[in-house]
Amino acid sequence: MECGATTNIKNCTCTYTSCSRRGQCCACVMYHRKSGEIPGCFFTKEGEATYDRSIAAFCRDRGRK
Repeated sequence: MECGATTNIKNCTCTYTSCSRRGQCCACVMYHRKSGEIPGCFFTKEGEATYDRSIAAFCRDRGRK
């Protein structure tokens, strides 16, 4: 996978448009991993819109406890 915003921005589902890592998948994953979070693109559309990237929020979003 190429980690360039030009290529990935077309498929980026994150709605946090002011993020400097938007479309840069490698940077996004590293950032959220360091924070103990999950990137928005792993969530459903509704789950992503909450901007809660916690593991607990991901589990709730995907119907897991």
